[in-house]
Amino acid sequence: MTDQLIKQPAAPVSPEGGGWTGALRRRVERTLPLDKLMADRQPSYVSSWIYVFGVLTLTALCVVIGSGVVLAVKGPSWWHVSGFGHYLNSVHLWSVELFMTFMSIHLVGKFFMAAWRGGRALTWITGAVALAVSAFTALTGYLIQQNFESQWIATQAKDGLNAIGVGAYFNVMNFGQMLLWHVALLPLAVGVIVLAHIVLVRRHGVVPPIERRESGEQA
Repeated sequence: MTDQLIKQPAAPVSPEGGGWTGALRRRVERTLPLDKLMADRQPSYVSSWIYVFGVLTLTALCVVIGSGVVLAVKGPSWWHVSGFGHYLNSVHLWSVELFMTFMSIHLVGKFFMAAWRGGRALTWITGAVALAVSAFTALTGYLIQQNFESQWIATQAKDGLNAIGVGAYFNVMNFGQMLLWHVALLPLAVGVIVLAHIVLVRRHGVVPPIERRESGEQA
């Protein structure tokens, strides 16, 4: 009598999926459901200029990245010898100026609105860190212009950085190092922080206005 293979019953498969991929998917779905990630309705108090400046900040950032990609592909000497290079370099510069201006207005406005209320402290922190990293990115951008103003900024920044003891690690007089910081490292950091900020805003929602105290109520 021939031996027959005994088939073991298959282990039940969870309808939610197993493994680290299933666990990660469920965590993402709990943390940021689609109704929050792609919300089609917002509270009435979102209709405010302070939030318009937030959107303008993101718009300016897109222009900064787009123009910066073209400048990086063409190389650092192209914008000095090409008319279109001069124009695109100016677009990149002024989009950075608008980006920093819009972000500063948005950040100051959210400060006076106490935007960290309701468990939104990390949202506020990522916004403040994004401004600081963006300012550092803008500094390296000025340092790679290869003109007199760039050289003057580099010599002034060198003294300040040496005074706090980081000049040996961040040499503003080294054009190659500053170019790599500006093109490869700092834009990535800004992008990740801004993306985290947007995700947190979507997750926790927009902070509501501070309730006005009734007349006669003591502080």
